[in-house]
Amino acid sequence: MSNIILSADSTCDLSEELKKRYNVNCQPLHVHLGDKLYRDGVDITPDMIYETFDKEKILPKTSAPNPQEYIDYFKQWTDEGYDVIHISLGSSLSSSHQNAKLAAEELGNVYVIDSGNLSTGMGLLVIEAAERIAKGVPASQIYEEVVALKSKVHASFVIDSLTYLREGGRCSALTAFSANLLNIKPSITVDNTDGNMTVGKKYRGSLERVLKRYVKDQLKDRTDLKLDRVFITHSGTSQEIIDTVQQAVEELVDFKEILITRAGCTISSHCGPNTLGVLFMTE
Repeated sequence: MSNIILSADSTCDLSEELKKRYNVNCQPLHVHLGDKLYRDGVDITPDMIYETFDKEKILPKTSAPNPQEYIDYFKQWTDEGYDVIHISLGSSLSSSHQNAKLAAEELGNVYVIDSGNLSTGMGLLVIEAAERIAKGVPASQIYEEVVALKSKVHASFVIDSLTYLREGGRCSALTAFSANLLNIKPSITVDNTDGNMTVGKKYRGSLERVLKRYVKDQLKDRTDLKLDRVFITHSGTSQEIIDTVQQAVEELVDFKEILITRAGCTISSHCGPNTLGVLFMTE
């Protein structure tokens, strides 16, 4: 049995099946909705967020656990003599990395990796760490190797409607109105050099047609793909759309595994339903 515990912020968006398969423990981020405080993935779901927004037009705010919460979380393992590898939400997006790092400095034997990413962009790195733990690689070496892989992660999403971004103050009402009126669906990309999110290509048309073009733009004619796995991660969309995207991926690349996961509260509260991304790694 390994003496290394693998952990990640809840924003890694791995399914329960994948967490079990790779022995991943998750530290929930806080979700503030109305006057109540919830734990991401524990006592609140994206569908609860959508329901509240439809009824009351309020969106949640998310916040990182504080350093003491990370200390209490890591201590359950460090007190037993385990090393902990923790993969955090990108430091450009949240203070969770900084807070986990402060906790690690207090405790020792905790290796906190800034994923420089979010959602299953983080999840890809979590699985890379899990595979190394299974091979008996020491924690310090896993830390170095996974950090070196950050620039190989390609994470992006297509947003169906700018309504949630507008309500969350992340784009102007005029921009959102124009985009929705003209059926424009922007893609959002995580810059794998600095972890910032940028607006990528803007698509126009029905969601199904847009996603087919998006998949092609992401994967067509690439010779540098790591073929172990690809994630299709969505914030709640129809099975028909998911099947269409999966088929588009299969037609272009023979990945060993296509993993379909539902995004958690962070992506969902910022981007709204019908957001979908194809996330993968390169060699």
